[in-house]
Amino acid sequence: MKKVTGIGGVFFKTNDPEKMKDWYSKNLGLVTNEYGSVFEFRKSDEPDEKGYSVWSPFNNDTTYFEPSGKDFMINYRVENIEDLVQELKEAGVVICDEIETFEYGKFVHILDPEKNKIELWEPVDKVFTVMYEGKTTK
Repeated sequence: MKKVTGIGGVFFKTNDPEKMKDWYSKNLGLVTNEYGSVFEFRKSDEPDEKGYSVWSPFNNDTTYFEPSGKDFMINYRVENIEDLVQELKEAGVVICDEIETFEYGKFVHILDPEKNKIELWEPVDKVFTVMYEGKTTK
């Protein structure tokens, strides 16, 4: 069974997310939106299909990264999230919440041994294609 298939996103805390998005857009060419920037790539096993990852600055006062005290969170793209969560539970991994389903994929959060919160995402990339076609960082 495939588990992690790639990086789904990098999320980090900052004093001023809008200023940070503007800086990265101006200086590094990121195409930004209300959440940060969506990076588009081609899937290696299915090169006709697009995949996406997200770069997103959060306000310093966000509680989204809790219970971790870190200023960042990594999102990993996964397959078969239900089976993976079951394996992780059996291995004694801390599961922070229940799997949530949205039109663009399924999500769950876990903690690694150093209490870094990790977001696992089983994406529905076609939804991102509709939402962000022509508005991605490539």
